[in-house]
Amino acid sequence: MSQKLTVDLHPIFRSDRDIDSAVRTTILRAAAKNVPLVEIITGKGSGKLKSRVPAMLKQPHIKKLCRHVEVDPGNDGLVLVHVR
Repeated sequence: MSQKLTVDLHPIFRSDRDIDSAVRTTILRAAAKNVPLVEIITGKGSGKLKSRVPAMLKQPHIKKLCRHVEVDPGNDGLVLVHVR
């Protein structure tokens, strides 16, 4: 079994509902399967995804599943979520 799950938000960047659903589903799946890391690919642009993902991760029902959230130091288009 993989030690991380990855979700690429590029194909759904225009839909807030799809972004929320993809992030929520991936984090819930990681928590259920005891996968310690979720990679969220937002891309290096300065648009909707860069602002939407941190807001999504601060919601109480998602925040309680996350131990630590960081931007990958070598790639600012990748958000790393460490799951409890």
